[in-house]
Amino acid sequence: MTDQLTVNLSQGSVRFAFPPEAAKALKVSLEDLMAQLKVASAPAEGRARPTPKAAMEYRYTGEVFLEVFCNPNIWSSPFAAQALITLRDDRIRITTEVGLPQLYDDIKLYLEQV
Repeated sequence: MTDQLTVNLSQGSVRFAFPPEAAKALKVSLEDLMAQLKVASAPAEGRARPTPKAAMEYRYTGEVFLEVFCNPNIWSSPFAAQALITLRDDRIRITTEVGLPQLYDDIKLYLEQV
């Protein structure tokens, strides 16, 4: 049986096949993004205007195609940030936003269970 990741959305959830190795890579990407957002939200004591950061784009292709995108330049903190996720296979496509902390918690819980 393939491991299933559940991503909780604001209204409902989506569950799909996702290997632990891919989840670990996504977790690292999310941790890097959250660190960038924490630095960007720190008080700007004597700093010039913040330097624009590159958007986070994660892609996984397996039983399904998963893309996670977040532009750190538009969010004030990691707690306010939203990630755009696209999940598709040959029969269905879902595109929605999910809170960055929620997505991170879902990945973390999944990795603890597998």
